[in-house]
Amino acid sequence: MRCSTMIERLEVLSPTTMAQDWDNVGLLAGRSDKEIRSVYLAVDATDEVIRNAVKMGADLLITHHPLIFKPMKKINNEDFIGRRVLKLLQQDISYYAMHTNFDVMGMSDAAADELGLRDRKVLEITYEDDISKEGEGRYGKLPRIMSLVECAAYVKKTFHIESVKVFGDPEMTLERVAIVPGSGKDYIGLAIEAGVECLITGDVDHHSGIDALAQGLAIIDAGHYGLEKLFIPYMKEFFRRELPDIKVVTAEFQNPFWIL
Repeated sequence: MRCSTMIERLEVLSPTTMAQDWDNVGLLAGRSDKEIRSVYLAVDATDEVIRNAVKMGADLLITHHPLIFKPMKKINNEDFIGRRVLKLLQQDISYYAMHTNFDVMGMSDAAADELGLRDRKVLEITYEDDISKEGEGRYGKLPRIMSLVECAAYVKKTFHIESVKVFGDPEMTLERVAIVPGSGKDYIGLAIEAGVECLITGDVDHHSGIDALAQGLAIIDAGHYGLEKLFIPYMKEFFRRELPDIKVVTAEFQNPFWIL
């Protein structure tokens, strides 16, 4: 399958028009006319990921976070991003990123599905027409009423996370929660407006956490990678279902940091 044809299929799933204005998604490097027989899936285009894509003979690398984010005035071996782009081009590996467009059309519902949220709604509407409302994050009712400590354990088990950071009274009662995979401190105000008791997200700093708690909102910080690693099994299933003739290899789940 030509890369351009595959991109058409990917953009039915997560249209690039759904991406935030500041984002950089789509075919970021390589040939759109390349024949694609094998794909490597990862959250980030790290050096290790690119080495593994080369090793497996991938024709296309697809990641959630874009390798090229800020404008680049030059691409050479004197910059770590430039070296990665050069490696991909030298090996004739095309590179495609699905970031905030996937957050809107894919990640948010997948995370809500994992939690089993009922009566869910979009937390931040970024697109609306006569048929649907789409956007970042979801909120709704948990499968059952839980204490905060029970919900934290549920999130940890559901998303296979080693640890979570929690702001709030362990025994407080939760019925309605919001979930925003990735970095979600900017959604605290929207979660409060939605009337939920807890926001499940990542990258919540000290001040944001205690300020949310002061306004009655508990926080379960499951980590940026902890929630967004959903991208890998989601896309693997997409290829199994929609493009079964394409060989798919996935990056191993590996948190980018460790805790002593």
